Amino acid sequence: MNETTLAFFFMPFDIFILPGLILGIYAQMKLMNVYRRYIREPASRGLSGAEAARSILDAAGLADVSVRPIPGALTDHYDPTRRTLFLSQDNFYGRSLAALGVAAHEAGHALQHQAAYAPLQLRMALVPATALATKAAFLILFGGMALMMIGFLHPVVFAKLLPWAIGAYGVVALFQLITLPVEYDASRRAKRRLLALGLIDPAEAGAVSRVLNAAALTYVAALVTAVLELLRLVMLAQFLGGNDA
Repeated sequence: MNETTLAFFFMPFDIFILPGLILGIYAQMKLMNVYRRYIREPASRGLSGAEAARSILDAAGLADVSVRPIPGALTDHYDPTRRTLFLSQDNFYGRSLAALGVAAHEAGHALQHQAAYAPLQLRMALVPATALATKAAFLILFGGMALMMIGFLHPVVFAKLLPWAIGAYGVVALFQLITLPVEYDASRRAKRRLLALGLIDPAEAGAVSRVLNAAALTYVAALVTAVLELLRLVMLAQFLGGNDA
């Protein structure tokens, strides 16, 4: 493999990666700024995130779904295999608009599970394949490049392995694509239930929406990053194929 090919592969800020990197940084900064703003704004009803989530679950007949605290910041998630809603401590115990928004969003995933929401079902089915694909792509790309640099792998062999890495990254991109409607739908359910059950004042709905929209942007960034990396690999495969020819 010549120096031009190595430069193409290792250039971390090329036109394929830079937009996703910028969007990802912007999304994380926006989420943290919005979250920090509304984590300091108390909800008028005085409920904690755990209490709001419990109210939403009980109203939907999901008394068997537990709500538990988990260490970390914004580590909130719903585990469908354990039928448990995990909330970071700030959102479990906190009585802010941010805590209620995040907690209701995770409860929204439990409502999706109850309704057998198709995108959620598909995402759950893809979790094992996505984990395997992520490991496979890393092994082929970075393992292959390392072996080539020390002379243990011929560039032609690496070029023939690239379609497998592209396929693996395609699975990752598909997972991120399916995640978008799942997350947006969970937020939609969350806002509707918070208002319908009187857990927030209608005047607070805008603040909750801003928190959930900022969180959703991080999933958009993840999808853009995955698609751009997939495009970069396709371009690399074409570049190597042209060199081999």
